[in-house]
Formats: sequence, structure tokens, C-alpha cells
Amino acid sequence: MLTTTFSMAQLYPAVATAVRAPSLHNSQPWRFRLADGAIELRLDPDRMLDACDPTMWAARISCGAALFNLRLALAVAGTPARVQLRPEPTDPALMARLVPLAPRAATPTESRLHAAIPRRYSNRLPFRPDPVPAAARHRLIEAARAEGGWLELVIGSTAVGAVAEIAMSANRVLDRDPAYQAEIARWTRHGPASDGVPAAAGGPVAEPHDLLPQRPFGDWHRAPGRDFETEPLVAVLGAAGNTVGDQLTAGQALQRVLLTVTDAGLAASMLSQPIEVPQAREQLRLALGRFGSPQMVIRIGYGQPGQPTPRRDPADVIDTVLEET
Repeated sequence: MLTTTFSMAQLYPAVATAVRAPSLHNSQPWRFRLADGAIELRLDPDRMLDACDPTMWAARISCGAALFNLRLALAVAGTPARVQLRPEPTDPALMARLVPLAPRAATPTESRLHAAIPRRYSNRLPFRPDPVPAAARHRLIEAARAEGGWLELVIGSTAVGAVAEIAMSANRVLDRDPAYQAEIARWTRHGPASDGVPAAAGGPVAEPHDLLPQRPFGDWHRAPGRDFETEPLVAVLGAAGNTVGDQLTAGQALQRVLLTVTDAGLAASMLSQPIEVPQAREQLRLALGRFGSPQMVIRIGYGQPGQPTPRRDPADVIDTVLEET
């Protein structure tokens, strides 16, 4: 029996914050509900990407990121939560259950990261050449560690080139799959929408001389021969393993890193191609020499102004309340 319970009045604003998490192609594969005074986060079976995410790895990463936002929203509202990951083994769609803890004031870090949520978005435009300061780099590494993940900053042109080649090779594999390309096209939006990636936010069309791969969301071209970026800061985020629990942990670590990026005045975009192709993921792990499993490649730098991609209304992702006390 819970001594305190969450209510619908607490759930709705928390979910409005949670849905600002990133997801592959902005598919938003999550649902939320109250059950016996606890908040449940669930995979949405109607939002799975059959071609781009057949193992549901990306959907679980996204749910982990939404879980981190949910935790921040509840903490800033004065009621932090204890998180139970995958509390019902017989219910594989149930990703997490959040049980209220004793009320307390939010920490300064929680408040800063929460304030960064509406300003965080994937910036697919070229970044300025200004280097990311050492202090900011340290903050990003610590952000991943605080959530049980790890972040490897790829330093040096040789190392960056090796990771870039792995990413490009994976992208070529994916490009040869017609179903994969068709699914990206279905999630590209050319008008008002509440999900998917607006073409205007997709960045420029990829060029053969680009160092890193680019999704074909955008439809505008750069000046001929102009490099996208020659020396980007590339980071690889990982977890101890690649179980469902590891993926949820990695999603929380990813979102904490991305919000720390935003709080530091930086921008980021994600490259999941080398994670989506199993052989490329293993090559990446070996290249890094790290224990554990890479879960995301992140490009970080100083970006041009942009805007977040659209999200569904919280009412569209909240299921009927099972029991409210």
C-alpha cells in the first residue's frame, strides 16, 4: 500500500514534459497511465518501426529518455519518484513504474535540466568550428555516468575518421533496403503534423564528401563543394550491456547528456546508423576498446538556431486511469 499516490492532476503536466524526449524519426513510441497511484510508462505497439527498428532497440531508448524527463518533471513539481524498471516480466510492454517518494524541493541540477527540456532538439544543421570547452566535455561524461551509462569522446582526426567510416558503412547498408527508405519517407513531414520529422528540420541533403551520414529528411542543397563539418566533436554513448534494462538505462543517460548539452549552450544530433547494423555496432565497440555496448553516436557543437520537432498532445498518449485515489 502506497502512503502517497500520484493523481491525474500530476500525471498530465509530467507527461507533457516526458513527450519532449527524442525518438527515432520522432515516432514517439510511448504511452502513460495511472495504476494504483503509480505512473506506468509503456511501449506503444502501434508506433513501432518495423523496417528501421525491428528489435525495438530504438523504441526502448526513447522510452528511457521519456522516463528521464518524467522523473525531472515530478521532482521539480515537488514529488520525486522511485523508478522500477520492467517491474512485470510477464508484461513486456511495461517499461517502468514510478512510485511517489516523500515530497522534497528539486535540486539545482534537476531544475537546470528541467528548464532545458523545451529548448532541446536535434540540430541537423552544420555546427560552427568553435571547439567544445574542456569543462563542458567533462560535464557530458559525468552526465552519462550519473545515469549508469558511459560516454566516450572520440578525440583526434584518426579516431573520428574511423568512427565516421563505420557510420558511413552502416548507412550504405541501410540505404540498400527499400523498406527502410520507405519508412523514413513515411515519417518525413512536409506540412503541419504532431509527429515525424519536418523536412525543414532535416538539414541539408547529404553530399559524397561529407564526413558523417545524414538522414534524407531535408530537401535543400548546400553550395557545391562546401563541407558539412571537417572536425566535429563525436561522442559514443553506451551501457554495460544490451538487454532491455540496459537500453532503458542508456535512454535515461542519453537524455541527461542531451539536456546537459543544451544547458551548456551547445547543440547535438544523433547518428543511430552504426547502432542499427549489428556488425557496425561491434566494429564500433572494438574501435573504442570499451567494455559494454554502444547505444548511440552523438554529434556535438555550437549550432545555428532552430526549433523543436512537434509532439502529440499529452491526452493522446495517456490511457484510461485504472484507479485513482
